[in-house]
Amino acid sequence: MHPISEYVRSMTRRHFFQSGANVLGAAALGTLLGMDNKATAAGSKTGTRAALPETHFPAKAKQVIYLHMVGGPPQMDLFDYKPKMNDMYDKDLPESIRNGQRLTTMTSGQARFPIAPSKYKFAQYGKSGMWLSELLPWKAKMADDMCFIRSMHTEAINHEPAITYMQTGNQVTGRPCLGAWTSYGLGTLNENLPTFVVLVAQPSNTEQVQAISARLWSAGYLPGEHAGVSFRAKGDPILYINNPPGVSSDLRRKTLDGLKKLNEMQHEQLGDADIQTRIQQYEMAYRMQTSVPDLTDIAKEPESTFKLYGDDAKKPGTFANSVLMARRLVERGTRFVQIYHNNWDTHGNVAGRLPSQCKDVDQACYGLIQDLKHKGMLDSTLVIWGGEFGRTVYSQGGLSKTNYGRDHHPRCFTMWMAGGGSRGGQAYGETDDFSYNITKNPCNVHDFHATVLHLLGIDNERFTFKSSGLDQKMTGVEPAKVIKDLLA
Repeated sequence: MHPISEYVRSMTRRHFFQSGANVLGAAALGTLLGMDNKATAAGSKTGTRAALPETHFPAKAKQVIYLHMVGGPPQMDLFDYKPKMNDMYDKDLPESIRNGQRLTTMTSGQARFPIAPSKYKFAQYGKSGMWLSELLPWKAKMADDMCFIRSMHTEAINHEPAITYMQTGNQVTGRPCLGAWTSYGLGTLNENLPTFVVLVAQPSNTEQVQAISARLWSAGYLPGEHAGVSFRAKGDPILYINNPPGVSSDLRRKTLDGLKKLNEMQHEQLGDADIQTRIQQYEMAYRMQTSVPDLTDIAKEPESTFKLYGDDAKKPGTFANSVLMARRLVERGTRFVQIYHNNWDTHGNVAGRLPSQCKDVDQACYGLIQDLKHKGMLDSTLVIWGGEFGRTVYSQGGLSKTNYGRDHHPRCFTMWMAGGGSRGGQAYGETDDFSYNITKNPCNVHDFHATVLHLLGIDNERFTFKSSGLDQKMTGVEPAKVIKDLLA
């Protein structure tokens, strides 16, 4: 007799009613959470499906490359030019400017808050006259391609909640990130590669790196298939991507077919959506065995590519190599690529660390934008660059004309976008002479997310997922506005 049949026949009356109670409980819970197991089972057979059969309106961007600078880049040293600060060197930041702001424990005990003007020179570039630091000579060449948001602000003041807030729209962990929402809403463009890929680039300087973990690219309450797939910096990009010795592709296929049948039987019996996620993960892993080696074989790139991105693009794990990989991913249909670059937490030694940080990313970003443009992909690929907050104009710790440190600053910071329907050659928003408070056109995190979703053809108010009895949104419960000035 078949083992399953034997098991069912041997069930006692008590076991039967206990099982029935569990099924009813699961059905009730499914109703509460808004899960439709039949829909999940049917949809997941075709890979990462789109929750939106059609976008709410025509999308300007089809794919996203999000470059997150972990730690918070100092906006006044890179993008937010404040020449009046040169006359205020070592003077105390006026209380009227700080205005009782909550400080981190790293500077709240300081007796003074001495102003540290940027030691770096600025100049205007492009037809738009964008002000950029001397640390960014390659970005200066594409000033008219970038859309700067100088008035970003956030509620969080420490890294963990701030990064979580920027990635998921909530300071509490466990929510889906922007990449997972994009995967859920728009689905896959290539069933042989993940819809959402994460790369963690290694900075050349590791003086003060921040901890980051997979919860930042979690699917949260969305189906698990929408979580980011992390590619390793060195060795095989995915563990066990190759079959072990003695295991042929045919044998692997037969093994997976057997596992699939067993999982489908279990799903039919239990109705657990996670089982379908498991089936899809096995199938995706099998398809990736042929697609990933071709993806990661950058030796096929012409020498002109490495001249464009820089020699570091040849070194696995570098930021330049990661953005080149991002271009290859979107070129093959990956919907969302997230890259993290660490060590931007410049509490001290700005002069010793910021140049190497900028050198890591400057030419590589230029190469990425020009490469996408050359391949006709920039109009449909949105590139995002930014951190989780900004830095203070006052110095943390010792101050000299040639070196200083900067603490966390959530009240204002700068991000930039390029391509994907964003309007390049402009700076949106303004800050005061201290780069401390926003004076014009503030942009909060939810407004930013609403704008990105809009570029993807998604109305953030109508894009929901029922969980815990609520219609959950990427942009939270309070209204979020699309910033039309950022759109081309």
